Formats: sequence, structure tokens, C-alpha cells
Amino acid sequence: MGRRIPPKPTNSELEILRVLWVRGPSTVREVLESLDPEGSTGYTTVLKLMQIMARKKLVQRDVSQRTHVYRATLSEEDTQKRLVGDLLDRAFGGSATKLIMQALGGRKTTPEEIREVRRLLKELEGGKS
Repeated sequence: MGRRIPPKPTNSELEILRVLWVRGPSTVREVLESLDPEGSTGYTTVLKLMQIMARKKLVQRDVSQRTHVYRATLSEEDTQKRLVGDLLDRAFGGSATKLIMQALGGRKTTPEEIREVRRLLKELEGGKS
């Protein structure tokens, strides 16, 4: 039997994952300080979320030291691919064209983003830029 893929993260879980992707392996306190520098979120709230994420296999917990250190199970790119794939299927009937048109037409796109999209399209067509 193959390796089980973790479920899609909730919005709150994604916020924690973003911290772990930027900081790398971190303690609950470090995640809390990154998420809420003003201190309005409680330590136990973040701890509970991270414990749930560990049960869901979204993060792995290193318990070898007194202070547990958490790291994301999947990379940011792998998580984004899963989320976009799900969105593509559910909201756009599997049409990448519809998704791209909404993404590019729904907000101001920078010249750098347009160049990157063109580069990607050339790469997908087989003509490296």
C-alpha cells in the first residue's frame, strides 16, 4: 500500500504551513511569534492546531528534545499543486484555461508576472526561452 497523502489543509493550517516553509522546522512559540507578533493569539490555540496537523500528517513533530520542533510534511509547491488541482476540478470543471483566465483577468497583473506566464507557456510548448 502506498504512502497516504495528507488531507488538504484548512486556512488556519495553511497559515502555519507558510511559517514553516519560510522558517523551516520551528517550535510552537516560533510559529506563534511569526503568525502574531502582537500576541493576540494564544499559545495553546497554535499548539492545538499543530497537534491536529500532526495527527493529519500535515506536519511532523520531532520529540527528541524537550521543546518539540515541527516541520511541514509536504513542500509548499506540492501543497499548492494539490490545492490548485482541487480548485481546477471543483470550480472550473477541469479547465486550466478557465482557471488561468480568471486568475489573470480578476486582478492587476504585473509585467513580471506576464513575462513569467509567457516563459512558462513557451516551456510547455517545448521551446525553452
